[in-house]
Amino acid sequence: MKLVVAIVQDKDSNRLSNALVREGFRATKLASTGGFLRAGNTTFMIGIEDERVHEVMTVIRANCKVRDQLVSPVSPMGSTTDSYIPFPVEVQVGGAAVFVVPVERFEHF
Repeated sequence: MKLVVAIVQDKDSNRLSNALVREGFRATKLASTGGFLRAGNTTFMIGIEDERVHEVMTVIRANCKVRDQLVSPVSPMGSTTDSYIPFPVEVQVGGAAVFVVPVERFEHF
């Protein structure tokens, strides 16, 4: 058994959630926040049999898209902001960060 932990941007969350249900996968959704952009994410925790990991990864890949976004950098901490001019920077957001870890034991009560 494996635990698939997928961290996705909030914009992809509902689409992924619906696709997982449609394909018969059960998942727990947790609200989370990214450290770099400090934007909302959703973390999905999916317990799955080893042989079905590829199926889950296919669903995640099909529903979580990378896109470019302009963001204004956060002002530097601990220094004066008099000379700091935040120019928007284009970064890639979205997609999914996925971790697949072995599960030693699973119980359902």
